[in-house]
Amino acid sequence: MSDTAHPLLPPGTPLLRHGPDALQVGGVQGADGLLVGAEPSLVAGLLRGLDGRRAQRAVLADAGAAGLDPGSVGDLLDGLRATGTLVDLEAADLLASDAGPAATARTAAELPAARDRAGTSRWRARRRASVVVEGATRVGVPVAALLAASGVGRVAVRDDGTVDAGDAVVGGLTAADEGRPRGAAAADAVRRASPLTDLRPLPPGVVPDLVVLARPWAASDPLVAGLRDAGVAHLVATVRGETGVVGPLVVPGVTSCLRCADLHRRDADPRWPVLAAQLTGGEAAPSGATLTCWATALAAVQQALAYLDGSGSPAALSAVVELGPPDLVPRLRQWPPHPGCGCTASTRPPTS
Repeated sequence: MSDTAHPLLPPGTPLLRHGPDALQVGGVQGADGLLVGAEPSLVAGLLRGLDGRRAQRAVLADAGAAGLDPGSVGDLLDGLRATGTLVDLEAADLLASDAGPAATARTAAELPAARDRAGTSRWRARRRASVVVEGATRVGVPVAALLAASGVGRVAVRDDGTVDAGDAVVGGLTAADEGRPRGAAAADAVRRASPLTDLRPLPPGVVPDLVVLARPWAASDPLVAGLRDAGVAHLVATVRGETGVVGPLVVPGVTSCLRCADLHRRDADPRWPVLAAQLTGGEAAPSGATLTCWATALAAVQQALAYLDGSGSPAALSAVVELGPPDLVPRLRQWPPHPGCGCTASTRPPTS
């Protein structure tokens, strides 16, 4: 490993005394660990100091000054990398945490999760990303707060309504927000979760990296056609009745779209267009138990981050994840491109 790497040991990594002369690093909850058999107290102090702010050459120099063998310490760091315990950062990854110790602590806790399957840090991709959440609902506000706390640089919640008592949910709007504009109350909730997140609306003409549609029947919202035509990725995240719904995640021109979903529903029930018009005719009452709302928000944020930072392949591409009480076990429902839609090149209907 290059001596310019910036090693970070996640703060929650267990350092356990394995007898008087050995230290166990990690190795709990099924994860691989490493046993260190020399100077456990000195090694523990060295490892706790791996906050990602020093290049490896500086870490090795400090280890030598503390009486440890730099070569052995270098081997230890390589061993921890091999078990997936150690994270290597780029210097720019921690720039966002320079606003004080609280922000530094938050960033250090989030960085280990911002890796792709190859182990490469995707933190800067998250910091550059912008997300708009349409709907300050019992799912939408927790989604916005979780995205912000996970490192997404700009998160805006759009909602012109007024908070009522049913909108309150843990981690979202509160009972004290009743009567306030939903947009302002949602911004306060996101600010509580991540004070450094940019909450400003995007300037005119600037499109976000992702739009989260958090209203119950957003799939039939006229807004959707504009997102598709503008090439803006969008993800449904809501509770319908008592069931949490995440997806589809629409990447225009690549995956099936929300019109495809409506056409599949129409195929299954010719009355669907009439029913859909009634569902979208007015604002739905807040619904979903707290656990359902949070399970839905968590699943949605995982899908959103997988898309934004490229850390995995989102399951909600051309599909829907449903979470029904009481067990909330995710169920995947496929929504392939509809042959009558034409949203992807492979499904465009023939022309005469």
